[in-house]
Amino acid sequence: MSYLTDKLLEEKVFKDPVHGYVHVSDKLIWDLIATKEFQRLRRIHQLGTTSLTFHGAEHSRFNHSLGVYEIVRQIIDVTFANEPQLDPEERMVALCAALLHDLGHGPFSHAFEKVFGTDHEAYTQEIIIGDTEVSEVLMQVGEEFPLKVASIIKKNYPNQTLVKLISSQIDADRMDYLLRDAYYTGVSYGKFDIERILRVLRPSPDGNGVIVKYSGMHAVEDYIMSRYQMYQQVYFHPVSRSGEVLLWKILERAKKLYCAGYEFQVTPIQVLPFFLNEVSLKDYIRLDDIVLMYYFSIWQEEADPILSDLCSRFLNRRLLRYINYDPKEDSELYAELKGLLEKADIDPSYYLVIDSSSDLPYDYYLPGVGSGKDPIKLLMGNGELRELSTESPVVEAIGRERRTDIKLYYPLDFIESGRVDQAIAERMISLIHAHSLKEK
Repeated sequence: MSYLTDKLLEEKVFKDPVHGYVHVSDKLIWDLIATKEFQRLRRIHQLGTTSLTFHGAEHSRFNHSLGVYEIVRQIIDVTFANEPQLDPEERMVALCAALLHDLGHGPFSHAFEKVFGTDHEAYTQEIIIGDTEVSEVLMQVGEEFPLKVASIIKKNYPNQTLVKLISSQIDADRMDYLLRDAYYTGVSYGKFDIERILRVLRPSPDGNGVIVKYSGMHAVEDYIMSRYQMYQQVYFHPVSRSGEVLLWKILERAKKLYCAGYEFQVTPIQVLPFFLNEVSLKDYIRLDDIVLMYYFSIWQEEADPILSDLCSRFLNRRLLRYINYDPKEDSELYAELKGLLEKADIDPSYYLVIDSSSDLPYDYYLPGVGSGKDPIKLLMGNGELRELSTESPVVEAIGRERRTDIKLYYPLDFIESGRVDQAIAERMISLIHAHSLKEK
């Protein structure tokens, strides 16, 4: 129990552009930050390929994780200070889970998961309870303590209020990444009054989450609108998605080549377990953005022209162009473009790609629909609880339906460079031009 409540001789602080300072006074938290698994998050970009569009978006999951920890610390130690007190163990379970919630993210998270079928939440739990430095630190509290922290990530911890501080419609994870991503991308969409929201949060009377005082409804409206706009304008930006398409296709091509017996100039040792579907926890942890970027750089020189070109495109920002795509109306367009690329000896599997934003974590506020998360409840003056959209016309308006954005990506530079037969190139340009005119 002493380690659970041990304090540092002097509080440590991290200067943070979003929260001012991140405060650490608990020795357990300080020791977790020092583990190699947590330090690895410095080498995992928070926003994947978004820096290809918003050049400032170079921040990592390390500083996001510290931010989520800081928000949860403020809620527990300040906002809920006058509520029934958590015992020291439950407080620390929540703080550890907040700090460690992103441990399992792989390099360029979503493109990587798409190709290799990994689940970052499952790997987060495995890192917390497996043979890791993180687990060793947590075990110093007690043998069951890592399991308790992992159960917050798994969302089956008995105290659901603590779970929903980290994963719900209004949680510390979302609040931090909206503010942090807005800051680093330089946009204003993601900004909202977090200080006000933290003041009006309360634990739910039924112990099943958090609720919001009615007086804070407008701050929550601002948060919901900010989240909606960030997804539309930043997270699903078509240029960033073009970079993600290239990532996806690079990994897909490299895996296909290896499985077909292709001999790489430099054997991609760290990636082989993923090609073979034989990934140990150690294999997973040693992979990060830097490792993949090294191989992309090497693969630019490979004999395979597709892998070489895709890597060169990604590293030098020669992205695929895009048009809007409707599967119901544009299937003939896709079929003809595919046939023309095949005639030009350009593999459409890698150079004609349909990407839908609905495949990404797009779950802006929909009361009780689609996302599987409980709606936000308002605490009225008479003690009644009401669902947010019944009181807020703003939330009701944007929460009616899920928007799906689908793009068709294609290699305009190949078409215009003379690489493609002139008649084929002219036909492709004509098709794309006619489609663009129709969109207008």
